[in-house]
Amino acid sequence: MSNNGGGGPCGACKFLRRKCVKSCVFAPYFDSDQGTTHFAAVHRVFGASNTSKLLLRVPPHRRLDAVVSLCYEALSRVRDPVYGCVANIFSLQQQVINLQEELTYIRARISMLQQSPLFLSTISVVPFEHAKFEQTSLVLHECSNNDDTLTRQEPEESDLEMLAREFLTKYVSTN
Repeated sequence: MSNNGGGGPCGACKFLRRKCVKSCVFAPYFDSDQGTTHFAAVHRVFGASNTSKLLLRVPPHRRLDAVVSLCYEALSRVRDPVYGCVANIFSLQQQVINLQEELTYIRARISMLQQSPLFLSTISVVPFEHAKFEQTSLVLHECSNNDDTLTRQEPEESDLEMLAREFLTKYVSTN
C-alpha cells in the first residue's frame, strides 16, 4: 500500500511529519494518499503511540483487521463523539427489527392467501394496456355466498393487490 521503500513516507508518517523507516508499523496499512486522512482520525481518537502499541501486540496476520476496525471506530467517533460506531449499530439493529416485523407480516398475509381458495379463485390476470411495455394488472372480483353478502372483508386495496401480485409471481405461473 505504501510507497516508503522507494518514494515518500506512508500516510501516518506524512501526517506526523517524520521520516518513514523500513520497519514502520503503519506503512503497510496507511498509504500516502487516503492513509493520511484515515490516520488523522485514528491519531485524533486513539493517538499514534497507543495505535502503534496496539498494532505491535496484534499478530501480523490480524493487523489489517485491527487497522480497519480502528479506522472505522475513529471515523465514527469524529462524526459522532458521544456514540461513535454504536449509533450505527443501533440504527442497523432497528432496521433489522423493522424488516423482521415486515417479513412476519408478509408471511402471515401470504399464508392467509394460500389458505383461502375462495380468494384465489377470484383473482384473474388481465393485460394492462395503458403502459408502453406489457404489464399485468390484477382484477379482484367480488365473490358472494348464497345470501348475496360479501364473504370476505376488503383490506386496503393497494396492499391486497401488492400481496396478490407477489404471491402470483412466486407461486402461480402466468404463462
